[in-house]
Amino acid sequence: MSRLSGILRATLAKDLRLEWRSKDAINAMLFFALLVVVIFSFSFDPLAEESRRIAGGLIWVAFLFAAVTALNQTWARELRNQVLDAYRISPAPANSLFLAKALGNFIFVGVLEALMTPLFVIFYNLRAIGPAWELIPVSVLGTWALVVNGTFFAAMSLRTRSREIMLPLLLFPISIPALLAMVSATTNILTGEDSAKSWIVFLFTYDVVFTCVSLLLFDLVLDAE
Repeated sequence: MSRLSGILRATLAKDLRLEWRSKDAINAMLFFALLVVVIFSFSFDPLAEESRRIAGGLIWVAFLFAAVTALNQTWARELRNQVLDAYRISPAPANSLFLAKALGNFIFVGVLEALMTPLFVIFYNLRAIGPAWELIPVSVLGTWALVVNGTFFAAMSLRTRSREIMLPLLLFPISIPALLAMVSATTNILTGEDSAKSWIVFLFTYDVVFTCVSLLLFDLVLDAE
Protein backbone atom coordinates (compact mmCIF):
# COMPACT_ATOMS: atom_id res chain seq x y z
CA MET A 1 0.00 0.00 0.00
CA SER A 2 2.82 2.42 0.86
CA ARG A 3 4.57 1.66 -2.44
CA LEU A 4 1.32 2.24 -4.35
CA SER A 5 0.69 5.58 -2.63
CA GLY A 6 4.30 6.65 -3.17
CA ILE A 7 4.16 5.93 -6.90
CA LEU A 8 0.77 7.61 -7.11
CA ARG A 9 2.06 10.78 -5.47
CA ALA A 10 5.22 10.85 -7.59
CA THR A 11 3.31 10.36 -10.86
CA LEU A 12 0.65 12.90 -9.93
CA ALA A 13 3.27 15.46 -8.90
CA LYS A 14 5.12 14.92 -12.18
CA ASP A 15 1.95 15.46 -14.26
CA LEU A 16 0.98 18.56 -12.31
CA ARG A 17 4.49 19.97 -12.66
CA LEU A 18 4.53 19.38 -16.42
CA GLU A 19 1.11 20.96 -16.83
CA TRP A 20 2.13 23.95 -14.70
CA ARG A 21 5.09 24.52 -17.02
CA SER A 22 3.28 24.01 -20.33
CA LYS A 23 -0.38 24.75 -19.45
CA ASP A 24 -1.35 22.91 -22.65
CA ALA A 25 -4.41 21.13 -21.26
CA ILE A 26 -5.76 24.03 -19.21
CA ASN A 27 -5.38 26.55 -22.04
CA ALA A 28 -7.05 24.23 -24.56
CA MET A 29 -9.96 23.48 -22.23
CA LEU A 30 -10.46 27.12 -21.30
CA PHE A 31 -10.47 28.24 -24.91
CA PHE A 32 -12.97 25.57 -25.93
CA ALA A 33 -15.31 26.14 -22.96
CA LEU A 34 -15.19 29.91 -23.38
CA LEU A 35 -16.01 29.52 -27.05
CA VAL A 36 -19.06 27.41 -26.18
CA VAL A 37 -20.27 29.97 -23.62
CA VAL A 38 -19.94 32.88 -26.06
CA ILE A 39 -21.57 31.03 -28.98
CA PHE A 40 -24.58 29.94 -26.92
CA SER A 41 -24.96 33.38 -25.36
CA PHE A 42 -25.19 34.96 -28.83
CA SER A 43 -27.40 32.20 -30.21
CA PHE A 44 -30.34 32.95 -27.93
CA ASP A 45 -31.38 35.29 -25.14
CA PRO A 46 -33.53 33.22 -22.80
CA LEU A 47 -35.54 34.50 -19.88
CA ALA A 48 -34.40 33.72 -16.34
CA GLU A 49 -36.78 30.75 -16.01
CA GLU A 50 -35.69 29.31 -19.34
CA SER A 51 -32.04 29.81 -18.43
CA ARG A 52 -32.43 27.70 -15.31
CA ARG A 53 -33.99 24.90 -17.36
CA ILE A 54 -31.35 24.74 -20.10
CA ALA A 55 -28.23 25.81 -18.21
CA GLY A 56 -27.59 22.35 -16.76
CA GLY A 57 -27.33 20.84 -20.21
CA LEU A 58 -25.19 23.65 -21.60
CA ILE A 59 -22.78 23.60 -18.68
CA TRP A 60 -22.12 19.86 -18.64
CA VAL A 61 -21.96 19.49 -22.41
CA ALA A 62 -19.40 22.31 -22.51
CA PHE A 63 -17.36 20.67 -19.73
CA LEU A 64 -17.57 17.26 -21.41
CA PHE A 65 -16.30 18.45 -24.79
CA ALA A 66 -13.65 20.65 -23.18
CA ALA A 67 -12.44 17.78 -20.98
CA VAL A 68 -11.82 15.61 -24.03
CA THR A 69 -9.06 17.97 -25.13
CA ALA A 70 -7.21 17.30 -21.85
CA LEU A 71 -7.99 13.59 -21.79
CA ASN A 72 -6.45 13.17 -25.24
CA GLN A 73 -3.14 14.38 -23.80
CA THR A 74 -3.27 12.14 -20.71
CA TRP A 75 -1.05 9.38 -22.06
CA ALA A 76 0.57 11.12 -25.02
CA ARG A 77 3.41 12.42 -22.83
CA GLU A 78 4.20 8.88 -21.67
CA LEU A 79 4.85 7.72 -25.24
CA ARG A 80 7.83 10.04 -25.54
CA ASN A 81 11.15 8.32 -24.88
CA GLN A 82 9.27 5.05 -24.24
CA VAL A 83 8.25 6.11 -20.72
CA LEU A 84 5.10 4.00 -20.86
CA ASP A 85 7.07 0.94 -22.01
CA ALA A 86 9.47 1.41 -19.10
CA TYR A 87 6.54 1.56 -16.73
CA ARG A 88 5.11 -1.66 -18.16
CA ILE A 89 8.22 -3.67 -17.36
CA SER A 90 8.70 -2.13 -13.92
CA PRO A 91 7.31 -3.81 -10.77
CA ALA A 92 5.20 -0.71 -10.02
CA PRO A 93 1.45 -1.41 -9.62
CA ALA A 94 -0.50 -0.43 -12.73
CA ASN A 95 -3.38 0.89 -10.64
CA SER A 96 -1.16 3.57 -9.11
CA LEU A 97 -0.43 4.94 -12.59
CA PHE A 98 -4.11 4.91 -13.52
CA LEU A 99 -5.22 6.62 -10.30
CA ALA A 100 -2.52 9.28 -10.66
CA LYS A 101 -3.62 10.05 -14.21
CA ALA A 102 -7.30 10.10 -13.21
CA LEU A 103 -6.63 12.40 -10.25
CA GLY A 104 -4.56 14.70 -12.43
CA ASN A 105 -7.37 14.95 -14.96
CA PHE A 106 -9.84 15.52 -12.13
CA ILE A 107 -7.76 18.48 -10.93
CA PHE A 108 -7.45 19.93 -14.45
CA VAL A 109 -11.18 19.67 -15.15
CA GLY A 110 -11.97 20.96 -11.65
CA VAL A 111 -9.87 24.06 -12.32
CA LEU A 112 -11.74 24.56 -15.59
CA GLU A 113 -15.10 24.29 -13.82
CA ALA A 114 -14.04 26.73 -11.11
CA LEU A 115 -13.00 29.28 -13.73
CA MET A 116 -15.93 28.83 -16.09
CA THR A 117 -18.86 28.52 -13.68
CA PRO A 118 -18.87 32.24 -12.79
CA LEU A 119 -19.05 33.03 -16.50
CA PHE A 120 -22.08 30.78 -16.91
CA VAL A 121 -23.71 32.51 -13.93
CA ILE A 122 -23.06 35.95 -15.42
CA PHE A 123 -23.97 35.17 -19.03
CA TYR A 124 -27.18 33.31 -18.19
CA ASN A 125 -28.16 35.16 -15.01
CA LEU A 126 -28.36 31.94 -13.00
CA ARG A 127 -29.56 31.59 -9.42
CA ALA A 128 -30.27 28.34 -7.61
CA ILE A 129 -33.81 28.10 -6.24
CA GLY A 130 -33.14 24.67 -4.75
CA PRO A 131 -30.39 23.85 -2.20
CA ALA A 132 -27.27 25.30 -3.79
CA TRP A 133 -24.91 23.15 -1.68
CA GLU A 134 -26.05 20.08 -3.64
CA LEU A 135 -24.19 21.48 -6.64
CA ILE A 136 -20.93 20.54 -4.88
CA PRO A 137 -21.50 16.75 -4.75
CA VAL A 138 -23.02 16.85 -8.24
CA SER A 139 -19.92 18.63 -9.56
CA VAL A 140 -17.45 16.36 -7.76
CA LEU A 141 -19.20 13.09 -8.63
CA GLY A 142 -19.99 14.19 -12.17
CA THR A 143 -16.46 15.31 -12.88
CA TRP A 144 -15.03 12.05 -11.55
CA ALA A 145 -17.47 10.10 -13.74
CA LEU A 146 -16.11 11.88 -16.81
CA VAL A 147 -12.42 11.64 -15.97
CA VAL A 148 -12.30 8.05 -14.72
CA ASN A 149 -13.88 6.77 -17.94
CA GLY A 150 -11.96 9.27 -20.04
CA THR A 151 -8.62 8.26 -18.53
CA PHE A 152 -9.37 4.58 -19.09
CA PHE A 153 -10.52 4.97 -22.69
CA ALA A 154 -7.67 7.36 -23.47
CA ALA A 155 -5.27 4.58 -22.47
CA MET A 156 -7.25 2.08 -24.53
CA SER A 157 -7.10 4.25 -27.67
CA LEU A 158 -3.53 5.43 -27.12
CA ARG A 159 -1.87 3.26 -29.76
CA THR A 160 -4.59 3.68 -32.39
CA ARG A 161 -3.90 5.86 -35.41
CA SER A 162 -6.78 8.27 -34.71
CA ARG A 163 -6.86 8.41 -30.93
CA GLU A 164 -8.30 11.96 -30.98
CA ILE A 165 -11.37 10.57 -32.76
CA MET A 166 -11.46 7.20 -31.02
CA LEU A 167 -11.64 8.64 -27.48
CA PRO A 168 -14.94 10.54 -27.98
CA LEU A 169 -16.43 7.53 -29.78
CA LEU A 170 -15.70 5.36 -26.75
CA LEU A 171 -16.30 7.92 -24.01
CA PHE A 172 -19.54 9.61 -25.06
CA PRO A 173 -21.82 6.52 -25.19
CA ILE A 174 -20.64 5.18 -21.83
CA SER A 175 -20.97 8.64 -20.25
CA ILE A 176 -24.60 9.18 -21.33
CA PRO A 177 -26.15 7.83 -18.06
CA ALA A 178 -23.83 9.99 -15.94
CA LEU A 179 -24.38 13.01 -18.18
CA LEU A 180 -28.16 12.65 -17.90
CA ALA A 181 -27.85 12.43 -14.12
CA MET A 182 -25.61 15.51 -13.98
CA VAL A 183 -27.91 17.56 -16.20
CA SER A 184 -31.06 16.46 -14.36
CA ALA A 185 -29.56 17.09 -10.93
CA THR A 186 -28.25 20.54 -11.92
CA THR A 187 -31.59 21.48 -13.48
CA ASN A 188 -33.51 20.34 -10.39
CA ILE A 189 -31.25 22.41 -8.14
CA LEU A 190 -31.49 25.52 -10.32
CA THR A 191 -35.26 25.31 -10.76
CA GLY A 192 -36.11 23.93 -7.31
CA GLU A 193 -38.86 21.79 -8.82
CA ASP A 194 -37.61 18.44 -7.55
CA SER A 195 -34.95 16.90 -5.30
CA ALA A 196 -31.55 16.03 -6.75
CA LYS A 197 -30.70 13.48 -4.06
CA SER A 198 -31.67 10.46 -6.13
CA TRP A 199 -29.43 11.66 -8.98
CA ILE A 200 -26.56 12.22 -6.54
CA VAL A 201 -26.94 8.64 -5.29
CA PHE A 202 -26.99 7.45 -8.91
CA LEU A 203 -23.78 9.34 -9.69
CA PHE A 204 -22.08 7.92 -6.60
CA THR A 205 -23.05 4.38 -7.63
CA TYR A 206 -21.93 5.02 -11.20
CA ASP A 207 -18.55 6.30 -9.99
CA VAL A 208 -17.97 3.31 -7.71
CA VAL A 209 -18.86 0.79 -10.41
CA PHE A 210 -16.79 2.31 -13.20
CA THR A 211 -13.82 3.08 -10.96
CA CYS A 212 -13.69 -0.56 -9.86
CA VAL A 213 -14.09 -1.83 -13.43
CA SER A 214 -11.35 0.50 -14.69
CA LEU A 215 -8.95 -0.60 -11.95
CA LEU A 216 -9.67 -4.27 -12.64
CA LEU A 217 -9.14 -3.97 -16.39
CA PHE A 218 -6.32 -1.43 -16.55
CA ASP A 219 -3.62 -4.12 -16.29
CA LEU A 220 -4.90 -5.62 -19.55
CA VAL A 221 -5.02 -2.21 -21.23
CA LEU A 222 -1.50 -1.31 -20.09
CA ASP A 223 -0.04 -4.58 -21.35
CA ALA A 224 -1.85 -4.46 -24.70
CA GLU A 225 0.26 -3.77 -27.76
